[in-house]
Amino acid sequence: MAIAEQKTSPQAAQGAGESSWDGIVLQTLKRNEISLIPYVPDRVLTPLIKNLHADPFFTTFATAREEEAVGIVSGAWMGGRRGAVLMQTSGFATLANVLASLAVPYQIPLIMFVSERGTLGEFNYGQSLVCRTMRPVLDSLALEHHTITRLDELEFIADRSIKQAVTTQAPVALILNPLLTGGKVFDK
Repeated sequence: MAIAEQKTSPQAAQGAGESSWDGIVLQTLKRNEISLIPYVPDRVLTPLIKNLHADPFFTTFATAREEEAVGIVSGAWMGGRRGAVLMQTSGFATLANVLASLAVPYQIPLIMFVSERGTLGEFNYGQSLVCRTMRPVLDSLALEHHTITRLDELEFIADRSIKQAVTTQAPVALILNPLLTGGKVFDK
């Protein structure tokens, strides 16, 4: 698994236990029987990705593009298996077509965990633009989405959002804000 190592904030560095953001996400996925996790590698999501790979409950693998991961999870749902996609904000920018032509009309309960870039000290102007357009795109597709900033709200929001996505057969985006994850740390 060739994933960049991450420098983390104290909150994000707590480890994979129940009290870390990545540990809470992993346990919430398990409780909701979401076992298929395709992703596009991302520095912020590295602790979660490593722990998913280490847990035999999950089938976790990298994809080349976010649209590919959405297609895999959609096919799995049609075959009776639950999945979630991990990506960063810039990867979300490539998804409008696959969401509007596959996930929404075919009522796929696509669970998307999006690590948010483009805010709170972002240096890359392209990331900032995508960050500003992500929520309007989600709103225009009438997709449920939540920005999670606090560890004490993560489990409740993720669990309820997953349950709602499955019962209503509608996609949901869970945006993991840098206040929660520690964000991407930029080397000097």
